[in-house]
Amino acid sequence: MRRTMKRIAYRFALATGLLSLWACGREASPKADLILTHGVIYTVNAGQPQAEALAIRDDTLLAVGSAEAVDAYRGPQTKVIDLEGRFVMPGFIEGHGHFSGLGLSLIELNFLGVKSWQKILGMVADQAAQTPPGEWIVGRGWHQEKWTVEPQHSLNGYPHHRSLSELTPEHPVMLIHASGHSLFANEKAMELAGVSMETADPAGGEIVRDATGKPTGVFEERAMGLIREAYQQYQNSLGEAQRKAQWHKGIALAQEECLANGITSFQDAGSKFYELDAYRQMAEQGELDLRLWAMVRHSAEEMRGKLADYRWIGLGNDHLTVRAIKSEVDGALGAYGAWLLEPYNDKPGFTGQNTTPVEEVKRIAGLAVDNDMQLCVHAIGDRANRVVLDLFEESFEQYGPDEDRRWRVEHAQHLAVSDIERMARLNAIASMQAIHCTSDAPFVVKRLGEERAREGAYAWRSLLDAGAVVTNGTDAPVEDVDPIASFYASVTRRRPDNGLVFFPEQAMTREEAIYSYTMANAYAAFEEDRKGSLEPGKLADLVVLSQNLLTCPDDDILKTRVDMTFVGGELKYSRMPK
Repeated sequence: MRRTMKRIAYRFALATGLLSLWACGREASPKADLILTHGVIYTVNAGQPQAEALAIRDDTLLAVGSAEAVDAYRGPQTKVIDLEGRFVMPGFIEGHGHFSGLGLSLIELNFLGVKSWQKILGMVADQAAQTPPGEWIVGRGWHQEKWTVEPQHSLNGYPHHRSLSELTPEHPVMLIHASGHSLFANEKAMELAGVSMETADPAGGEIVRDATGKPTGVFEERAMGLIREAYQQYQNSLGEAQRKAQWHKGIALAQEECLANGITSFQDAGSKFYELDAYRQMAEQGELDLRLWAMVRHSAEEMRGKLADYRWIGLGNDHLTVRAIKSEVDGALGAYGAWLLEPYNDKPGFTGQNTTPVEEVKRIAGLAVDNDMQLCVHAIGDRANRVVLDLFEESFEQYGPDEDRRWRVEHAQHLAVSDIERMARLNAIASMQAIHCTSDAPFVVKRLGEERAREGAYAWRSLLDAGAVVTNGTDAPVEDVDPIASFYASVTRRRPDNGLVFFPEQAMTREEAIYSYTMANAYAAFEEDRKGSLEPGKLADLVVLSQNLLTCPDDDILKTRVDMTFVGGELKYSRMPK
């Protein structure tokens, strides 16, 4: 149960200097609710980087220091946990993910670890056998570049829908690409969507066709909307109560998955107003077990006149904040949607997709300024990143210089060398996901060529050396919501399955990688005064790990397990024996 009035009174005392954490003696010390002691605590606080114990009162860190010093805050009601040398750090902050999408991925078919189209066909066939005719079958996570065997009758590595359609004549099927930027549909789904040879490609998207002009079943970028609209019509037919129940089931699963992975805060990269309303209700009723920081995701027209009612800071005892807007200018490299300055190495003459008109993004930028919200723009290709930086620069000139806007480039995966310094100069945050580097490594050179891949792909070292802020995350459900795997990618740039190393000169140090997952993400959300490090007065959000991420051998990083996750001083996950 949350102790709101005690928390407010305590914070007021702390802020006004009535409570001194370091100068008071043993008898004058306020007593902690919980003490964690005899650990290896990495605080991410430059003034006190290491400690062995910490004390928590209500949802706030009371003291951090030696075991002896922290013991002064022990009282008769204080619970004490002996860490027995375990590694403690601030809770991981997922810097860019899709919270409700993560939830759905835990309900629907998941293909992230599947290495062949044939295996996917088998999974869909099994699902069809359990599903009444007419109901949709939905899955996500396939990636044609990560299959070990190329499908028969493939085009650019994509299979043809015939093999799937023959297995599912009575079920519409929609299988979303791992990137979320293309999908595969069977014949039944295309029939319901009214897709035929005559259907034109929408702006910013492509219906992939065979040599005769017939759709193969693959829909890239904006073309996905044709199938998604048909699926939405099906969803609408289910009734509001059933849709809400499905959504809440997914959110419950997403919370459990995040907490089991040591994630105490999640930066949601784009939610609709109805989802934000649901999150607010959950936050105010104490039903959020981790902290959400969300971006609004609508067109400029849909947001006009509404954003003032959705700028929320710290609702539900700091469990929900909405202070940003999400837009995009391109797609993903794996689906040939990244917008490039020069053509794809493996698709001559094609430079990708501009998925949202730049003028529309400029209108959204104006709304961000008018409503004091951050602008967060998806950009993966080097042309997309240049266009976004141009837009940022133009907006700063138009609306006046502001050194602390903290506008974000979501992904910033492939940069022209000349734009790396610009990112730092414009104080644009490079909101990146290290796991994408090693996950995409097998096909990046194939898409971009050696030079572009070496100089500007996932260029963390170059960005950090230029002075840019680089954050970290997983883009879940594009990847598993596993910060340990992303940390490993950050410091090794090595694939664990085959040892492939992707230009290791761009790796982060261990300290930089932890910072990118804690303080950098807190800074990127204007929350560095409350999160991201373990120091008195900050929220008691922390994770206890089975080994030291600063010192364990590279090969042991992926063996690290989350032992405990605390949010606001409450134990939300534990794998320890009771």
